[in-house]
Amino acid sequence: MALPSLSLYVHLPWCVKKCPYCDFNSHGLKGALPESTYVDALLKDLDQDLPRTGGREVQTVFFGGGTPSLFSAENIGRFLAGVRARMPVAAGAEVTLEANPGTVEHGRFAAYREAGVTRLSIGVQSFDPKKLEVLGRIHSSEEAGRAVEEAHAAGLHNFNLDLMYGLPRQTLEEAEADIRQAMTLMPAHISHYQLTLEPNTLFHAHPPVLPDEETIWSMQQRCQELLAAHGYGQYEVSAYAQPGRQARHNLNYWRFGDYLGIGAGAHGKLTDASGAVTRLWKLKHPDAYLESAGTPKSLGGVSQLSEGDLAFEFMLNRLRLTSPFSAGEFESATGLPLGRVQPGLDRAVELGLLDAVPEGWRVTSRGQNYLNDLQSLFLLAEDAGRKVRA
Repeated sequence: MALPSLSLYVHLPWCVKKCPYCDFNSHGLKGALPESTYVDALLKDLDQDLPRTGGREVQTVFFGGGTPSLFSAENIGRFLAGVRARMPVAAGAEVTLEANPGTVEHGRFAAYREAGVTRLSIGVQSFDPKKLEVLGRIHSSEEAGRAVEEAHAAGLHNFNLDLMYGLPRQTLEEAEADIRQAMTLMPAHISHYQLTLEPNTLFHAHPPVLPDEETIWSMQQRCQELLAAHGYGQYEVSAYAQPGRQARHNLNYWRFGDYLGIGAGAHGKLTDASGAVTRLWKLKHPDAYLESAGTPKSLGGVSQLSEGDLAFEFMLNRLRLTSPFSAGEFESATGLPLGRVQPGLDRAVELGLLDAVPEGWRVTSRGQNYLNDLQSLFLLAEDAGRKVRA
């Protein structure tokens, strides 16, 4: 069988301070950032995983965190050079770096571009000073604007702005104002997602007062209308892009492609020549990772997916996209017959969560709004008690 497209995810776990809503593997920086040592560890980690790639070409690279923009362009470039020395990288590969406006110095984006970065994802979250304070963000709305100016000046016009809605005590008018302000900055892509109170976060332990469900629903609807009116097409539940500017790295995830996961706490999904799919993840704590990178001790776990896992995880990811999917896409990505998910497809159509279309199936507006319910139709009984490794 043909192996899936391959991406590379690189986790840089440090940030200036942990935000109260964040459940990612991020750690407030204490002392000097061990940039050079960590890049050495990343390359050892990559060496360890290379035999699992089957010699495939990397199509996209994504530096996530944490706050990757704490790392210098020199060390980002050194890592990318190390990748290219070890494995083929596609011409025109998308290379994304997450950036916090509060950590961007003048001229730094130009240096990142010179190092090989082709796309930025800027974590704005809101332009409202009071909301930024509540969210524990270290930047101001003015700094967010200056970061975008830096991106344009550096020629990095392909950038994403992260925005949240449903913020503590936020009104519909305030959510709309954030979207309008974002669009004046001319991003190629906007991620717009609802704040949720995740376990093991400060907000979960001490919940702030959030808008009611009706207000949140109005925020979602109104902001979607504004984005569409200004040429930002929704192609995923929380992602909107100008034509041709969809995030290629994230599309690979949602289409059930393969990816290497390098760095502390990073997860990977890899398919071998027989079609078996393995998930593996690295130790989460930076100190433990640095001590063991490149050795089997760095693995937090390895798990081969069952047929039930494959079917469910394909649907879990693919149903996030607004584009239709076909029987052939499911069978090619999983190696399973469509019959494995046919009962769920039929039930989803019956409930109005999917439409049967000439190409196959498309998620309806109702399906997007009740995505968890739609996805659960494909969680088979024998797998219902097992933790999904997504």
